[in-house]
Parts: sequence; C-alpha cells; structure tokens
Amino acid sequence: MNDASILLVDDELAILEMMKTVLRKEGFTDIDTVRSAEEALESCAAKTYHLIVLDVMMPGRSGLEAAPFLRQYTDAPILFLTARTSDFDKLSGFAVGGDDYITKPFNPMEVVARIRSQLRRYMAALRPNEQGKVLGDGRRATVYDYGRFQVYEEAGELVVNGQSVSCPALVFQLLLYLCKHPNRIFGKSELYQQVWGVDALNDDNTVMVHIHRIRERIEEDPSRPKFIVNVRGMGYKLVNKPEQEKGHL
Repeated sequence: MNDASILLVDDELAILEMMKTVLRKEGFTDIDTVRSAEEALESCAAKTYHLIVLDVMMPGRSGLEAAPFLRQYTDAPILFLTARTSDFDKLSGFAVGGDDYITKPFNPMEVVARIRSQLRRYMAALRPNEQGKVLGDGRRATVYDYGRFQVYEEAGELVVNGQSVSCPALVFQLLLYLCKHPNRIFGKSELYQQVWGVDALNDDNTVMVHIHRIRERIEEDPSRPKFIVNVRGMGYKLVNKPEQEKGHL
C-alpha cells in the first residue's frame, strides 16, 4: 500500500507541506503536490494516481468543480478537504465523485487513517488482477496481448515490454476499446461516442490527443506508429499484425 501514488491538491502551501511530511513519516514515498485545480488536471492527465486529496475552496476552479473533470482521467478515491461542514456541502462532494469528506481544521493522523482506508479498498480491487491470472471469483482475467504490449482489462493495467506503464483512465478506456475491435476502422466521432459516452459535437481534437497519448506508450516510434494506424479519410484502427500494416502509416 505504501507504494501508492498520491496527489495532494491545496492552495495553502503550509497544508501541502504538512501533509506531505506526515505521509512520508508514515511510509508513503510517491507524493505529488499542486496548488490549483488546473494543475491537478494536468497532473492526472500525465500520471496515474491511486488517491487524490482535493481541497474544495481554491482560487479559480473549486475542488467540487474540478472533480467531474478529474473523473475523466481516474477512478482513484478522491478525499475532499474543506472548511464547510453542512450536510448539503458533504452531499455535494459525494455527488460530483468524491469518496470521503474531511473538514478543516483536521487531525493529520485522521487524514492518514482515512487515506489508508480508501487505499486498502482501492488497491484490493487492483492487486489480485494485476497478476494477470485469476480473479477473485475464479474467472480468468481478460488480457489483450499484442506482443510488444498487453492490456489487462479488469486490472486497468497496460504493460509494455514487460513493464507496467501509467495510463490515465480515458486513455486506457480508448485503448481497451480498440483492443476489443482489432483491425476495425473507427471514425473520430464514433470513438468519442463509444468511449466518452456522448456525441462528439465536432470535438475531434480530443480523440486525436488521446490517440497520441496511446502511441507514446505502446509504439516504439510514436511518429511512425505500427499498432494504431490512421487510414486516410476514414479513421483509426488497431492492427494485431503490425508488420503487415506498414502501408497505412
């Protein structure tokens, strides 16, 4: 559990430093800190976190406003920190995707205890499947093996050349969807609708950015992709025999 990656988000530097110090004393080593919702979104787009501690009241976008956007990248537990204490405020936090609610001022060790509790549940759901073997109910874990990389569906894990690679939630979901439909061409709008669950509304750039992020992870040379190729005028497809598909780069 202590190898979990944690993101602390608060505009008060003193709180960030105090929480980081306490967590390090408790054995956690992978801790990142940012001071705004915008920085939190950038961090979650670039790295996979196992838990996020998110302040509610921050300049600019609040934690409550940021949470739905964070959920586009991660399903990790979100613990809200706030001075608000009403039941309505707490329910608002849960409604936008929060998993726990901690009011200020707080006992740092209580926060650590709640972090451990959330991580225990979250990591328990991941660990059995990360082995790529058998799930808790006896079913075989679903693995899409493309030689250079493997996608473990239940674990939400991408392995490239034998190494686990961090993968934001929507990047992983897009890759998983393509893995489930190899050699089939998808237009950008169709991919957006299938993965994001809504119509694209002319937002082609989102799919292009996520395709680029996948290529950065699975391709030997992202500028000359062999797995996720563009079929001119039609869309993208994931080929399961890249050595035969070089003509579609």
